[in-house]
Amino acid sequence: MIFLDPDLDPDPSSRVKVPRRSVSSARTVFSAPAQNPLVRAQRIPTTRTLSRFLREAQSAAKLRGQVTVLLTTDAAIRRLNRQFRGKNKATDVLSFPASAPGPLKIAGDLAISIPTALRQAGEQGHSLGVEIKVLMLHGLLHLAGYDHEADHGEMARREQKLRAHFRLPHGLIERNASSTPKMGAGRAPKSGAPSMTQPYRGKGGRARPSKVARP
Repeated sequence: MIFLDPDLDPDPSSRVKVPRRSVSSARTVFSAPAQNPLVRAQRIPTTRTLSRFLREAQSAAKLRGQVTVLLTTDAAIRRLNRQFRGKNKATDVLSFPASAPGPLKIAGDLAISIPTALRQAGEQGHSLGVEIKVLMLHGLLHLAGYDHEADHGEMARREQKLRAHFRLPHGLIERNASSTPKMGAGRAPKSGAPSMTQPYRGKGGRARPSKVARP
């Protein structure tokens, strides 16, 4: 399931003005947002589109159970990152694996910061929708039990194979390997917290499960 934080701007592109030079005059005009490809690339995909990708990615990752994805703000994900990982900063994605299988068959939850994802999409030269999918796939692998900070490359190889399947660009592990690592979200240590389910690790690695409240 996909949830949008009520504090999140559902259309970040609505605040963007993209100037273009008029052919017939020297004055600068602003193209209509709906017609400009740069503005379209900054929009959050529809819930239907992201839900379909979530189902397909879960199946490809062989992850069973319900996964909830919260698209949220930098401020909200910073609070989660501070509470569960002791890192007082915003990050791209946090994962909350279920501590134990239950009658509801919940696999866990993901929290993704849209402002951070938008900045990273710009840095990588692709759309916000593509970046969200990259983050979702990375988080799902953590929910499935992978941990690239503790393994011997298994998660990196699995993520690379799945990204090729979904035709997605470089993921978080490759980005960190080719530059100074900026550790992002992660799985949080066990502790009581407000049931989305339990945290993981984004740009960096994975933290331990811990109960979190559903949004």
